[in-house]
Order: sequence, then structure tokens, then C-alpha cells
Amino acid sequence: MKAIWRVFAKELRENLRDRRTLISALVFGPLFGPLLVATALSLTFRSANTQSDRPLRLTVSHAQRAPNLLGFLREHDVRIRTVEEDQAAARRAVAAHRGEEVLLVPEDFGLRLTAGQPASLLLFADESDTDSARSVQRIAGIVSQYGEIIARLRLIARGLDPLLTVPIVIHPIDISTPASRSALALGTLSYLVLLTMLMGGMYLAIDATAGERERGSLEPLLTVPVRREYLIYGKILAACAYMTLSLALTVTAFAIVLRFVGLDRFGMSADFGPRVAVDIVLACLPLVPLGAALMTLVAAYTRSYREAQTYVGLVLLVPTLPLVFAGVLGLQPRATLMAIPSLSQHFIIQSLIRMQPLPAGYVALSVCSTLALGALLVFAAGRLYRRERLLG
Repeated sequence: MKAIWRVFAKELRENLRDRRTLISALVFGPLFGPLLVATALSLTFRSANTQSDRPLRLTVSHAQRAPNLLGFLREHDVRIRTVEEDQAAARRAVAAHRGEEVLLVPEDFGLRLTAGQPASLLLFADESDTDSARSVQRIAGIVSQYGEIIARLRLIARGLDPLLTVPIVIHPIDISTPASRSALALGTLSYLVLLTMLMGGMYLAIDATAGERERGSLEPLLTVPVRREYLIYGKILAACAYMTLSLALTVTAFAIVLRFVGLDRFGMSADFGPRVAVDIVLACLPLVPLGAALMTLVAAYTRSYREAQTYVGLVLLVPTLPLVFAGVLGLQPRATLMAIPSLSQHFIIQSLIRMQPLPAGYVALSVCSTLALGALLVFAAGRLYRRERLLG
């Protein structure tokens, strides 16, 4: 252990003088990720709030054919601009002025409405534009309300109760909590936490083999009177230290910036206090030796520092791929999935944000499986360091 700790202290001290390592492990990842999430959430919430409060603007072609409809639209704070255009002109107007919607009233609209037949309206819009798509939904909702009023009046005129057309009424009951709703907005949090944690030890893992080999210091290093695997264990331990520090800084940064996002204005609350932050760090710690050993093994098979950067950069995606599948497939925690490293950490982080703790057995399974795989990879790295081909 004395030899391992000496290598650990040497690597830790040398990399503290490496500006690239410090920026990657302690500045770029831990600060950039949380700030990016906070900024994106703030802009999204602000855009949604602005869109809902902003009055609708609608261009209506041949408005004289539906005066009552126009009156209903104005009552719902829709600002009308009237034109006299056919379908081709309406298409050109929407294509030329992005974000504009044109409602065209057909010539037979009034006749069909009077005859009790379905009356069509043509709404031209470019729904590839996000703002326009939201406006279309709001306009369609208002027009649907107008149609429901006409339908009820028709039934009343015929002496029928409008409730006859509503045989079943469903009342959705939302049992979600502000904390559980916040998990929807913070879906990428676990991804960024794990990614920045791995980036914290990336350069140390690369330097352990590819960097030493490229500088020509690997062969002299292997001649010291210390077992070779102890050397790599000390280097992996140093990478683990930087990854742990990066993890702690990232979680701390999230705990700070989420206080200023304004989730409470949208019925959400992120209980990201010191206790939750510590729990998230503890949940991710078992993944630290696994990530450090995996990156070290990959870097050992490369010939140059640049090549190692390329391959280790791809390795960073491996622990985050299960998180992508979890989001796409809507996976929920169960025993078999809790045995998968990184995915189980994702489930634990989500449960902490939702304030819905997982069973203790699930957490124990996550810790044990992750540590077991990490120990296996550390052992494999030690065996690799004993091979002479490592110098080639």
C-alpha cells in the first residue's frame, strides 16, 4: 500500500500543475454543465410563459363570411387582421412571413352552418416553426369551443338536452408532487453528472499509459523496484480522486444554480439541498473506480496521446448510453436493471429528485454490482501493466 500511495501522491501533485487537467476536471465540466442546464430551463420557462400571455394574432381571409366566429375570436383576445385572399395567396403569405397563420373562410361556410352540416375552415400555418405550432393549437382550441357552443344550441333548439351527447365524463386526478414534476425538467441531470465525473479523470487515465509511453518515461518507470500493478493502481487511484472532486463540484454547482431557475413558478420544486446533494455523490461514488479503470484500459491499447484521447472520448459515451435507452423506452427501476452500472445510478438520482426513495435492496444491488465490475477492471488493468507488450 505504501508504494500505491506514493504513486497516487506523485500523480496528484503533478496533475495539479497541469492546467489542462485542472480546467477539464475542476472548471469546464463541473461549471459548464450546470450553467447550461439552468440557462436552458430558464429560457424554456420564459418562452412558455411569454407565449401563453401573449395575445394571438390571426389573419382571416373573407372574414365577412363568418362574423359571429370573428366576434368569438376577439372575445378570446385574438387580434384579427382581415384580408381577401384565395388558397394560393394564403399559402404564399404564410411561406413569406414565417410565424403568421391565415384562417380562410370558404364561400359555403355560412350555408353549411345554417343547414346543420359540417362547415370547414382552412388554417394555413408553418408548423415547423415552434411558435407557429403553439399558435395553431391555441386557435384550434378556441374554434373548437365555438363549435361546441353551436352544437349545444342546435340540440336545445330541437328540445334535446346537450348532456345526452356526453355519456361518459372522465376526471383526470394528478397525484404527482412538485418534486416528481421537476424530474421531467431535470431529465438530463444524471447524464451530465456522470459525464462530467468521467471527464474529471480522463486526462489522468490517458497519461497513465499513452502519455508515459509517448514521453518515453514508461520504460524507466517500469524498472523501479515496485510491482508493476502497484504503479497502475496508484495512477487509477489518482484518477479516482480527480473524478470524485469533479463529481462533488458538479453536484454542488447544480444545487446552487437550481435555486435561481424558478421551478416553483411552474408547479415544480427541486429539493436539491445539502442532504440530497450528498446522497447523489454517494450514489455515484461506486462508479468512480469503474470509470477510471475502463479509461485506463482503453488508453493502454493506444499508441499515442492523441489516439488515446479519441478512443477514451468514445468510451465516455458507454456509461451514458443506458441513460438514453432509459429515457426512450421509459424504463423503471427493477432488480435486473439495478445491476447495470450507470443505469442504476440514474435511477437512484431520479428517485432522490422525486423524493421517492428506492428499496434498500435495489440500492445495495447497484452498489455491489458496480463495485464488483470496477474491481474486475482494476484487476485487469494491473494484469495488463505486467505485460511486456505494454512498451510496444
